[in-house]
Amino acid sequence: MSNSVTASLIAKTFAWMGWRIQGPRPLHLKKAIWVVAPHTSNFDFFVGLGIRATLRMEIGFLAKKELFKWYSGWYFRWMGGYPVERKKTTNLVDAVVELINSHHRIHISLAPEGTRDNVRKLKTGFYYMALGAGIPLILVSFSHSRKRVVLSPPFYPSGDVNYDMKRIHAFFKLHGDVQKDWVLTSFF
Repeated sequence: MSNSVTASLIAKTFAWMGWRIQGPRPLHLKKAIWVVAPHTSNFDFFVGLGIRATLRMEIGFLAKKELFKWYSGWYFRWMGGYPVERKKTTNLVDAVVELINSHHRIHISLAPEGTRDNVRKLKTGFYYMALGAGIPLILVSFSHSRKRVVLSPPFYPSGDVNYDMKRIHAFFKLHGDVQKDWVLTSFF
């Protein structure tokens, strides 16, 4: 979505609706994976559009392939979407690392829960995508009740998944207002 008039309209609507962004704005980063949680509503997509329009950044997104039907696929691709097969075992991590490495500048967002439903464990593919591509994660927490989006400073995975996931859980526990099971339990 590179139309500046459309982006400006979305940013103004986002602000008019009362939404605010807190935390450092990673405008200087050429590449990052934006980890958005908790994913609780179809409205999250529109909050994401508001974030990227307000920041004036091209941030693509991974989304379930079911959204990319013949009648809607053009729209989601135009908006920066990349379809993901969720039902079968695929090598999604390697495919995303290859996609990231093939671009000079790319930002991709995803919902690591993989669903709006309550889950007991967070998926870790996002972590290995960032680790494999050598790029940071930007943790993004939505608070619908306060109309607030909190961005973390760039978070570079260390390779110690247990240690890093505890820090990721702590961020979402502190900033999210919907506490799903995965947030309330420890990572391991």
